[in-house]
Amino acid sequence: MKVEEILRKKGTRIGMVRINETVATALRLMKAENTGALVVKDVCRTEGNTVVGVISERDVVRALVDRGPGILELAVSALMTRDPYCCSPSDPVRHVLSLMDEHGIRHVPVLEGSTLVGVVSVRDLIRRQLEDMRADDIAPVAVAGSDGWDFPVVANQ
Repeated sequence: MKVEEILRKKGTRIGMVRINETVATALRLMKAENTGALVVKDVCRTEGNTVVGVISERDVVRALVDRGPGILELAVSALMTRDPYCCSPSDPVRHVLSLMDEHGIRHVPVLEGSTLVGVVSVRDLIRRQLEDMRADDIAPVAVAGSDGWDFPVVANQ
């Protein structure tokens, strides 16, 4: 499976913030977008919109612990991860999973050339995996819990 298949299913909405916005603004955008990270863009008249980083909830929490609540008024550029790991729409999903695992990240910008076309998150990959599992027509074995709920159990997971 390719990254482009994930993007086709999820749509093209990309949560973004400008490099000079405050961390507080970035957090408000994350909340509004219901996402754990935003792509950071540098808007220059000569270079156009350029992806320069990613800021995540994890970046903010670590900075809060290390430096205190004053970080909320800093520019996003002070906390963002610069030169993020990226992928292309034609990359296999396995490649993105390897990037996430190897580098401890949960969001990977998708670039076609130098153009941002999407972001793939670990949530997107889990959702796709669950859809594939449903489509496999695996007949789960029902195990009745003590509270009356039935839980599907599939061997070799």
